[in-house]
This record gives sequence, structure tokens and C-alpha cells, in this order.
Amino acid sequence: MTRFGLACALLAAPLAAASAQNAHTRDAAPFTHADSLRGSLTSPARTWWDVRFYDLHVAINPADSSIRGYNGITYRVLRPAREMQIDLQQPLEVDSMVQDRRHVRYRRDGNAFFAELAAPQTAGATRTITVYYHGRPQAARRPPWDGGFTWTHDSLGHPWVVTTDQGIGASIWWPNKDTQADEPDSQRIALTLPDSMFDVSNGRLRRVTPNGDGTTTYEWFDANPINNYAIAVAAGTYTHFGDVFDGERGKLTLDFWPLAYHLDAARRQFVQAASMLKCFEHWFGPYPWYEDGYKLLEVPNTGMEHQSAVSYGNLYANGYRGQDWSGTGLGMKWDFIIVHESAHEWFGNSITAKDNADMWVHESFANYAEGLYTECLMGKDSGAAYIIGNRRWIHNDRPIIPAYGVNAQGSGDMYPKGGDMLHTIRQIVGDDEKWRGILRGLNRTFWHQTVMGAQIEHYISEQAGTDLGKVFDQYLRTTMIPVLEYRIAGDTLSYRWTSVVPGFAMQVAVTLSDGGYGVIHPTEAWQTTTLHLTRPADFRVDPDYYVIPRDVGAQPPASRSP
Repeated sequence: MTRFGLACALLAAPLAAASAQNAHTRDAAPFTHADSLRGSLTSPARTWWDVRFYDLHVAINPADSSIRGYNGITYRVLRPAREMQIDLQQPLEVDSMVQDRRHVRYRRDGNAFFAELAAPQTAGATRTITVYYHGRPQAARRPPWDGGFTWTHDSLGHPWVVTTDQGIGASIWWPNKDTQADEPDSQRIALTLPDSMFDVSNGRLRRVTPNGDGTTTYEWFDANPINNYAIAVAAGTYTHFGDVFDGERGKLTLDFWPLAYHLDAARRQFVQAASMLKCFEHWFGPYPWYEDGYKLLEVPNTGMEHQSAVSYGNLYANGYRGQDWSGTGLGMKWDFIIVHESAHEWFGNSITAKDNADMWVHESFANYAEGLYTECLMGKDSGAAYIIGNRRWIHNDRPIIPAYGVNAQGSGDMYPKGGDMLHTIRQIVGDDEKWRGILRGLNRTFWHQTVMGAQIEHYISEQAGTDLGKVFDQYLRTTMIPVLEYRIAGDTLSYRWTSVVPGFAMQVAVTLSDGGYGVIHPTEAWQTTTLHLTRPADFRVDPDYYVIPRDVGAQPPASRSP
């Protein structure tokens, strides 16, 4: 995006500070030179140029699992330089690089190519370099969790080809600046396939061109900034039906692409898209891609948040392939993939983390969105019960935020624990309309932008009117769950926080009286207050806060403050 230049100038200090802040919680596994090349946001060969447009053309041959094509990379020069990093993963090979009709020399360093640019790169100029390449891209072993191509057949034996590359990177199948920190302002995706196949990709279908050689080219155009891992191939025997959603920004086209023999099942299941969009527009603001439309397209894996072309593989049934993650039964009332993956249109595609270490910005919000959708359907109590039920999947094995700059991803707890953190913060805000304003404000303030997680943390604190820094540190950067130690003696409640980061002073609601919950403000030091409970045994901590209550019984407090 055009904001990339400004962002580069501001990245070094936040990255250093964030890395130091979570140094004590990083994975023990060493990072490699390749990790740094792929994950670095501040390398000299990347930061002097800002991607403006990708012109991707790829011919796909299912017969031998090979691809061949080129990508025209149009960029703006931020400052003069002569070396340019372009990423393309092994075993794919670059055939040539061309600028100004002249071949450009380049060297390979693992999965990165460094072009030696002969032509002057003048600050402010817009230039294009075209990378021609070919090979057999890595096959996805366990999609969507492992990236690459999936070469398969549908149940009738027809070829079916799709891509997934979140985390491992888009350079697993096409050359680009493989960082989420820099997005093109728009992109063309022109894919050539055997005539028997139809391709669905991002944005709008501009033209279909029969080539007369047994192949057809499908040209799609995405008119908005788009993260590279969201670019999708989905080629098979698709059929189509559509609808229109009356949304906050007007008429939004809905396009559905199931396999032809699943048309009836798709018509039954995909009606949920409208209620999902209505709910999420209420909570998050307008769907971010009215110009490109909203699509659901069937794939042979569970699904992925490909921008404006959400991949769907949930077998046309509610839950997550027949399972309710929350254990409450509430998750069986709606289709997990439609809801979760579509939530990423706001958090993940419109608001995109610059660094994989901040993937919680994508997954914690999408997990939390599942609870909001449950609330939209069945009420606030049901939404809360769904989120609380998901706690059974929290392992607290590793911090949610790992090291920055090395393409590292943190614990899978970024889903349920991150969602529970947001649910807890909603209780701290204490005003549902204010909380809704914060969620909508995030999508307004960071609309179509790439961000560091610290920006999201700061915005929520600022809009909430309270410093939530220690709350974010606790849940994102440690594996500790706050423990509220308490003891009751007569009508006196003593309480404090333990297993917390220094300075943690999060409020929590407890039953101070028979009338219900009241808010206390524990610190690491013992405090006391008076209970007005008929039966002290009825004392409870509000389950909407993700904390661990611990009755220390007759053990006297070590120290006490009034």
C-alpha cells in the first residue's frame, strides 16, 4: 500500500521494543537465516520500494502438477537503491527478470532472489519489474494448515485444484514481496487452465478467454488492497448462483460457487451469509469490499479467508464439520466456516497484521466474532456461553505473541484465549454500545491498512478510556491466567491478584451482595471490602472474566491495605 513507506520509517523502534518486551516468552527453537529473509520487515532490499500493483499470470497444468507464468510487479521508489528482494520458494525456479525490456541479473539465497537493478531507481518514480518462473510448487500435505497446492479430484473424478498459503507465504506459488506489511493497491489474477475447469479467484471476473489449445484463461481483478496470502486459486467443475445483500454501503453482490452436484445443498446452507453480514456490519461496520463483492466457493479443505472469495469446505452442515467447539450445543446452530472465515474480511483482510507474530489481530477477533454471531442469533447470554465454552481448548503452552521479524507464529491459543481476552475487555469497558463503537472504530481507523498489534492495543485502550496495556501483556505475552486469590472471614472479603505481570490491576466483577455482581479493583497487594451476602458460600467471580478464582480459605493474608 502507499502507506508502506511511512510505515517502514516507523517500524524499527516498535519492533525492537516489542521483541524486548516478550523476549522472556519466546520459543526456544532457533530461527534460521531463511526465517529472517522471509519475516524481516526492515531489510534494506525490501524497504526502499512500495508495491502498487501485481499483474499475475499463471498457467496451471493438473496433468503433471506444474505451473508456469509471470508476475509484473509495479512499485513506487521510496529512496534510491540497486538491490531488490523478490521471494519465490523452492523448488520453483525463476527463468528471468525483466525491467525496461532488459534482462536483470539476480542471485538466489534460498527462497529469496536479489535483483541487481541497472536502471536508476529515482525516489518518487513508479517502476515495473517482471519475474518469469516455472516449476512444480510444493503440495499442501494437510491443507489449509500446511500451505501449497492441492491437486485432487472431486467425488465424480473431475480435477480439482486449490491453493492455501497463510503463514508459509504466497511465494510458495508466485513471486512477490512476501510480507504482509506491504499490499498492492489492486491486483490482476489471470489463471489459465484446461477447458474442463472453471477458476474462481478474488474480486470480479473481467473476462474469460478460450485459447484454442485446450485451455481457457480466467482473468479476475481485485480493485482493493489485498494481502498476498489471500490470493486464491480454486479451479474445478463449479456452478454459480447469486443474491444481493442490502448493506450499510448499498447493494452488495453475493456470489456462490459450489461444485455443480452440490448446488441444492449450497442453496440451503449459504443463506446464512446474509444473517452473518447483517450481524458483522452491525458490530464491525460496513463489509470492506463492496467493489469486489462477497463470494463463497467450495474447496476440498475446511476453508480459508481469501479476500472477497471465502473458501468453504464445511460439508454443507452446521458446526465445524459436525463438531461444536464450545461444547454448549450453540455452535451447532450455525455454520462455523461461513462465520469464522468471513469475519476475517474485517480482521485479517481489511485490517492485516504486518508481522505473523501479531496473527492474534486476525484470529482472536475472528474467534470473538463467533460469539458475537451467536449473540446476534440467540441473545447476549448465549454469545457469552459460547465464548466461555471455548476455554476448554486453551492450552497456555506458549505465548500468543512470539518473536517478531522471523515469520514466527505464536500459540494456537490466539483463537480461544484471544477471543476470551476480548470478551473480558468488553466487561471492563462495561458499556455494550461503547464496545461496539470501539470495534467499528477499529475498522474505520485502520480500514484497508496493515498494522502492528501494538496499534490495535493502543487504540482499544485509548477508546476505552483506561490503560489496558497490562491486560494485553498478561494474555498475549505470557502463559499465565490471572488468579484472584480471596478469603472470606465473616462479612469481610480479602482479595489480590497472583500469577500476573508486574503492575497488573485489572478490575473484576464478583458477588458483593445478594443483588448480583459488583466491581472490585484488585492489585498484587491484599485488599479488603465488606460483603453483603446472606450466605458467604454464594460468593462467585463473574465467569465473563477469563480469570481463575482461588479460595485460600483460612490462610491469613501476608499483608493488607485498606
